Amino acid sequence: MHILLVASAYNSLTQRVHAELRDRGHTVSVELTPDGDAVREAVRRHEPGLVLAPLLKAVIPADVWTRHTCLVVHPGPVGDRGPSSLDYAVQEDAGVWGVTVLQADAEMDAGDVWAAANVALPPLAKSDLYRGEVSDAAVTAVLLAVDRFASGTHVPRPQRAGGGRACVRPYVRQEFRRISWADDSTETVLRKLRAADSQPGVLDELLDGEWYLHGGHPEDRLRGRPGELLATRAGALCRATVDGAVWIPELRPRRDAGGRPVKLPATLALGERLPPLPDVPAPLALGDHRRTWSDIRYREEGPVGVLSFSFPGGAMSTEHCRRLLDAYRVACSRPTSVLVLGAARDFFSNGIHLNVIEAAADPAAESWANINAMDDLVEAVLTTTDRLVVAAVGGNAAAGGVMLALAADEVWCRSGAVLNPHYRLMGLYGSEYWTYSLPRRVGGPMAERLTSQALPVTATAALRHGLVDRVVECGPEEFAGEATRMAARLAPNPSTQSRIAAKKAARERDEAVRPLAAYRADELARMRRTFSDPAAPYHRLRRAFVRKESSRDTRPEEASVAAATAAC
Repeated sequence: MHILLVASAYNSLTQRVHAELRDRGHTVSVELTPDGDAVREAVRRHEPGLVLAPLLKAVIPADVWTRHTCLVVHPGPVGDRGPSSLDYAVQEDAGVWGVTVLQADAEMDAGDVWAAANVALPPLAKSDLYRGEVSDAAVTAVLLAVDRFASGTHVPRPQRAGGGRACVRPYVRQEFRRISWADDSTETVLRKLRAADSQPGVLDELLDGEWYLHGGHPEDRLRGRPGELLATRAGALCRATVDGAVWIPELRPRRDAGGRPVKLPATLALGERLPPLPDVPAPLALGDHRRTWSDIRYREEGPVGVLSFSFPGGAMSTEHCRRLLDAYRVACSRPTSVLVLGAARDFFSNGIHLNVIEAAADPAAESWANINAMDDLVEAVLTTTDRLVVAAVGGNAAAGGVMLALAADEVWCRSGAVLNPHYRLMGLYGSEYWTYSLPRRVGGPMAERLTSQALPVTATAALRHGLVDRVVECGPEEFAGEATRMAARLAPNPSTQSRIAAKKAARERDEAVRPLAAYRADELARMRRTFSDPAAPYHRLRRAFVRKESSRDTRPEEASVAAATAAC
């Protein structure tokens, strides 16, 4: 069937729906449609058998939905209506929520129901839930709805008033999100921060300026006057509440003379405004008894080491890469036979940090520093020959983040993850030793296809192509534990030591044929030319993505920009 996806952005859910439908043999076109006229024009040009809207802020015109079946994905249970459904669910700590696929109608979110799925919402950030539990439920409902439509016999059921959750709720404005530092408890502050992550953030006053706060994590030891800034850690700020404190990783100024403000690590965003504060690093081996924030952690379970990391939006700045490399070296100094590398859930990695690069005084120089820091990290993984390294990909990965995973000996991927193993949509050739690791895994022709087509790949398709070794069927909350258990079974296996010896010999043979340094030099020569050329498309594409601006001469699907943060 020919399906047209209309979306306001090629975000994580749109990418996943696109890839899942392609896997099932449908022909799928994607159009980014900012308004009803654009929707009308897209439908006219494509003449699809079905119109599907995974994320659409525009209203589908009546002349479109009366002539074509148009299905809309709503991140709320049947009867819930309004543009901020998931925001309310997180801020009110709903616990259990739903996703509904309904038919476009005259009234927003009031059309007949084609499919619905329930979803559990653990107390986490909205964007994390959206890419995890909500995405899983949405895909289940979408695929069921598409199958029902294709059957030609299914009759969607009308929505009926009277259910306990049936209500129309308005857009959540900043006055509803606002934090009262003098009154709100830590849990209240956290719910407000989580409900606004990653967009639009919580507007607040700080150091004589107005800032959007992004992200929130509890702190169990630091205390101070409500609203007081207490400490820094890895670019984040710790701020006191009436009964505790919270860590805020990122800030975005309300206004910026350079265009749409850029979200940055909190301390970098504040710059010289930030008063002297103690820097309180967290120990790498942070016990489970601690309730605090740290973006890099290490733990051991017998012969298995687990190095976990979680960077906002999956973007890795120069500093992120250097700190993770330091932690990786510590992990490699430990007496383990298997090292698991990955995020507990959500993003694995999306490569270089375009926001930090865009905000730098010299974006070209910061681009160069960032890609070299990524290369250093990937090289360390590729040259680890005294143990097996497993990349545990619990969430989406893109560009250099995919290549970081491919540097490991095995790649285990959660079934709901989406991979974008390419750089082209950001106007980059790419580095991270991809010209070595990608063809080594999938072969030259497939490597060319993946990097040139620049399309998202489901975990199932990644397994079929050889990008990953295992697909783990589980929810986002279960993935980290399941990956650790799998590694614990791998470590004592009699074949593990022989595999370690074999990989050391293979690395030596590969090095003799062509040194890793040669791959890096060739890749970086191309990257340097791009970074140093002010007219290179990379600079325009980066700015357009970071500042949410339109970019000329860009295909609609290029809004994915796989090297950077996917929009919530």
